[in-house]
Amino acid sequence: MKLQSFAEERWHVPEGDGKELPSAVDGSTVATVSSSGLDFSAMHAYARRVGGHNLRQYTFHERAGMLKELAKYLSDRKQEFYALSTSTGATRADSWIDIDGGISTLFVFSSKGRREMPNDMVYLDGPPEMISKEGTFVGQHVYTSRRGVALLINAFNFPCWGMLEKLAPAILAGVPVIIKPASSTAYLAELVFRRIIESSILPQGAAQLVCGDLGDLFDHLDCQDTIAFTGSKSTAEKLARHPRVVAETVRFTAETDSLNMSILGPDAAPGTPEFDLFVREVTREMVSKAGQKCTAIRRVITPSEFSSDLVRTLSTELGKVRIGNPASKNVDMGALASQAQRNEVRSRIKELRAEASVVFGNQDVFAVTDADIRKGAFFMPTLLHCERPLASRAVHSVEAFGPVSTVLPYDSLDEAIELARLGAGSLAGSIVTNDNEVARDLIMGCAAWHGRMLIINRYCAGESTGHGSPLPHLVHGGPGRAGGGEELGGVRAVLHFMQRTALQGSPKTLAHIGHRWIRGGEELDPGVHPFRKTFDELRIGDTLHTTSREVTLDDINHFAEFTGDHFYAHTDEEAARKNPFFDGRVAHGYLIVSFAAGLFVDPDFGPVLANYGVDDLRFAKPVNYGDTLKVRLTCKQKTMREGSGYGEVRWDTEVINQLDEIVASYDVLTMVATREEWQKIQAS
Repeated sequence: MKLQSFAEERWHVPEGDGKELPSAVDGSTVATVSSSGLDFSAMHAYARRVGGHNLRQYTFHERAGMLKELAKYLSDRKQEFYALSTSTGATRADSWIDIDGGISTLFVFSSKGRREMPNDMVYLDGPPEMISKEGTFVGQHVYTSRRGVALLINAFNFPCWGMLEKLAPAILAGVPVIIKPASSTAYLAELVFRRIIESSILPQGAAQLVCGDLGDLFDHLDCQDTIAFTGSKSTAEKLARHPRVVAETVRFTAETDSLNMSILGPDAAPGTPEFDLFVREVTREMVSKAGQKCTAIRRVITPSEFSSDLVRTLSTELGKVRIGNPASKNVDMGALASQAQRNEVRSRIKELRAEASVVFGNQDVFAVTDADIRKGAFFMPTLLHCERPLASRAVHSVEAFGPVSTVLPYDSLDEAIELARLGAGSLAGSIVTNDNEVARDLIMGCAAWHGRMLIINRYCAGESTGHGSPLPHLVHGGPGRAGGGEELGGVRAVLHFMQRTALQGSPKTLAHIGHRWIRGGEELDPGVHPFRKTFDELRIGDTLHTTSREVTLDDINHFAEFTGDHFYAHTDEEAARKNPFFDGRVAHGYLIVSFAAGLFVDPDFGPVLANYGVDDLRFAKPVNYGDTLKVRLTCKQKTMREGSGYGEVRWDTEVINQLDEIVASYDVLTMVATREEWQKIQAS
């Protein structure tokens, strides 16, 4: 099978024979790969001219809908992905992380796009900045889609997840992608991508694929493009120094080498649940994907007094691991990606043995299930022990990218922290302890060197996702040798592919650009009470000014009795006067909010279906009995929920006293029916 690239809406058959890609299980050729004959300049131009233009016609919600449909489409076809995944050396469990994990990432970004981003093309970054005295000149940070291409360069160990976890936020951001999978497992990435194109869910030009090398593609990049790279640190450094990347300041993020650590707390002695959890976590991280994970535990940091017990227990557990054909149900660990990768791991272990002793594994001959050890890239889980880790170098700088970990003993928490730091930057670290003081001390000492840290104890272990599981909700990346980048992290990942710009202008102008009303902007006469308007009829800026209501002492007393809130500031005149914030009894804050609702709510049956919350409630000034209150209510923002029959409306609310002073401000959140839905409701 010749792997094909996808460029300018056509599948491209490479010229010549290409490089052979062997099966990790038996060495047979799975496919050949080459990008010869591709016009990379045309691919880049097509992505910008066609793909970018097409994607930017859709809102965040519409793009999120595409991701959901794509996830469903791939889910229905994942068994063929599983069948091919065994050739990469992955067991069923390994493939679940890669395939189902990748598809799940599409679902998560779809959900976050619809729930946390507007149904718009502009994303507002925080509240407006009031930068003038009278409020006629304001600032607002916004994100818009960059007008370039997201070049996604992926590693061999997760051909499915690695592609989809980058594609999802880029597409949601409205940026077309060119995907370059690692060649050794590109056959699985190509199959998944083929199904993506077959679905016809993404618009034309939104996604292209390069199987093979990238030719002269880098020569065509500029400041609007983004590179998201996963792979070795040496390759990342080479790419980051490309003359075009430097000259054009191309946005570059890298997820690279990572000597991740896990620390066993001094409280977690043998016999405790935490000790058992630690052993289970280290074993799983060594065996999962045959240790070919950028987040795998490479350095096992343990109290010196527990190290002998830990080495013995880990060796026993590793001795139970069944190695062989990943398609077999009787196998726990498959093969490394290739024999070349196996040779690389052996070479790295040789370097580590200069400072550490092998206490388990590293044998050339061992039993394998349903496979020929001579043909496959099988390798034993290997555990090393370093007696003087603070005086060592290789254990903190050499990564054997396979089922290999080194036990590093410590005598104090300060030593444990120093050992963690010697990794010079990691994607993931974990701490296993039931002592919260120990957990805090280790976090304060280690967090700056890690992109993500997991704290496990007996209370959270049952639902813990484990040390090495990146989640689309949380940042994936790390400082230093880990690459310095950030991927995933919910909406943060989307914004990475967008441009943040500081806008300055009048409230009216910025409100029109961002589709969110700004205080000081134009207040529109709604003609009728705004609660009588459907979602379609409401305009941003529609404003209601209410009549006034006096707050009496009887009101305050009744509210206290009715709610049971007898806080002294509301019920004891003498005590209230002693409070530096008040000059006597004051109204309850929630009485103010309740009275405000009574002033602005239209009580009759209407298009407003529900109030589902209040955001950013602040009480600016105390309200004394005898004060009068009125409300200014403005339609601030509208977010349509496609296909639901309603939209979410955010109302900017100010409660004002008789001196025209703001005593409270907040956003009221409501669900408002569309015109069509309201007609259906009335007719029912």
